[in-house]
Amino acid sequence: MKHLFLFALALSTFSVHAQEKKGADELMGIWLTGSGNAKVEIYKNGGKYQGKIVWLKEPVDPASGKPKTDVKHPDEKLHSRPLMGLVNIWGFNFKGNRVWENGHIYDPKNGKEYKCIITMKEPNTLDVRGYVGFTFIGRTDVWTKSAL
Repeated sequence: MKHLFLFALALSTFSVHAQEKKGADELMGIWLTGSGNAKVEIYKNGGKYQGKIVWLKEPVDPASGKPKTDVKHPDEKLHSRPLMGLVNIWGFNFKGNRVWENGHIYDPKNGKEYKCIITMKEPNTLDVRGYVGFTFIGRTDVWTKSAL
């Protein structure tokens, strides 16, 4: 009887861990940003989650007729890197309860990097909060699940 109890306890622990891991991967997929101007594909890189820009509403710079680049980045050497394919969120760990934390987000519109936390409010809705220092000093953008 003691062995049966230990087996049941081990099985339930494994089951809870498997459910948590499954929940962690809910973040993966393609997400439309709140402005509707970009889509970001979130995927796993090692044990952390990151995302890259895979679609832009306006991918071409009207002045040059060439694909948009990261012209707002503070490092001028990076001004020529394309926005398409740019990793703009990285370093996220799954905390549990549909929350990913300890990440960063880069905003190519202003060339600034922020700490970031992602909360899944519904299966197709993310609150992406970029902040400086404390989470209450920041801005939340609502992303929706999308197809490419």
